[in-house]
Amino acid sequence: MAEEFKPDKILDIKGQVCPYTFVRSKLTIEKMNLGEVLEIVTDHKPASENVPKSMENEGQKVLKVDQTAEKEWHIFVRKEKEKKKG
Repeated sequence: MAEEFKPDKILDIKGQVCPYTFVRSKLTIEKMNLGEVLEIVTDHKPASENVPKSMENEGQKVLKVDQTAEKEWHIFVRKEKEKKKG
C-alpha cells in the first residue's frame, strides 16, 4: 500500500505552464514551516517533471508524484530547507 501524505497546504496551478509552475511552488513553500508538506496540483506535463527536479535542487524533499486519470499530477513536497538569508 502506498504511503499517504497529508498536505499542510495545497497549491492548485492547473492552467499554468513552466517556469511559472515552479516559481509559484517555490514562493509557496518558502512561506511554510520546516517539515510541512505542500501538495502541488498541475495539468502541465512538463511541470510534473520539472517542478520535482527543481524542488530537489532547492534542497526540498519530493515525497511522491501521482498522476490521475484526468491528466493531472499531484506532487507532494516536504520542506526540508529554509531559504538562505542575504
